[in-house]
Amino acid sequence: MDAELKKQRHMAATLARRNVYTPAVFPKSYFEKMTDEEREIFFANERKRASRNLRLRRFKHGTITGVGLFIAICISVLAIIPIFFTFLNSFMSSEEIVSNYSVIFQSMSGNATSGATYLSRTPVLKIIPEEITIKQYTTLLFMNPAYLFKFWNSIVLTLPIVGGQMIVACLASYSFARYRRKRREVLFFAYIILMLMPFQVTLVPNYMISEKLGLLNTVWAIILPGIFSTFAIFLLTKYMRQIPTGYIEAAKLDGASEWQIFTQIALPLCKNAIFALTILLFIDYWNMVEQPLVLLTDQSKQPLSVFLAQINEPEMGIAFAASAVYMIPPLLIFLWGEEYLVEGISRSGIK
Repeated sequence: MDAELKKQRHMAATLARRNVYTPAVFPKSYFEKMTDEEREIFFANERKRASRNLRLRRFKHGTITGVGLFIAICISVLAIIPIFFTFLNSFMSSEEIVSNYSVIFQSMSGNATSGATYLSRTPVLKIIPEEITIKQYTTLLFMNPAYLFKFWNSIVLTLPIVGGQMIVACLASYSFARYRRKRREVLFFAYIILMLMPFQVTLVPNYMISEKLGLLNTVWAIILPGIFSTFAIFLLTKYMRQIPTGYIEAAKLDGASEWQIFTQIALPLCKNAIFALTILLFIDYWNMVEQPLVLLTDQSKQPLSVFLAQINEPEMGIAFAASAVYMIPPLLIFLWGEEYLVEGISRSGIK
């Protein structure tokens, strides 16, 4: 009897527990409550809103792009105007240039006698010459051998510096990138500190060392300090450290030596950086002025960049022609290696 009663009570308790959990009633969603007509109206409004937002985003993006493009064009025009101005004025005669710009020359500090000097009239800045002449080019290239000598002096100074610095930079950068030890990191940090200093700081020590070694007033006084400059080593080291170590480990497993890894893996992968550095170094040392003025006392050994600053006022036509010819090598090198320059600097990690 007790067992039967317990069984009935257990069943009653089970049924009671089951009755507690009633099935959940899920309310209808917002879209289920709508009629078909209301749904069509709702989705039509949503399509209109999405289309309006898309047009607004396109307008904002187009406006920002247009403003940025306009600013870039303005900056480009401002940068290109002096180049066109120099090339076009190089076909003017010296008399026309002096008549147009004499008021500017007279107001310069070198022509001022005392006190401040103001322009007596508005200068005439003519871009297109009234009469095209190539007399200044003839005088410059054929009748005045000093220009050709200075031009070759620039080549003799620039090419060895660029070539030697690239050789030193490739070897030193590979060492800094492959063997990261404490002493070498300290040395690399010293290279960075030296690179941050303006070259005028090291100009006096270079002068003293050149004088002690007997190199003063020779091309080696400029070439040797330029070969061991730090900028190329810093940039190329940042680039070489991005080479995947898997390439080097795979080459080691195949039995490659360090020289083979350097010449067949590191240098080909750094081709863009090497071309970019070559362009930057050539432009930098092609335009150097302070080093030749201090280290080369003999004017016959000075480069063309120094010669251009020494042309007198009556020879301004020759100055424009010399400047036009002087800009041709850097422009050709830049146009030839523009892609290498952009990719090499962007991948080196320098902003």
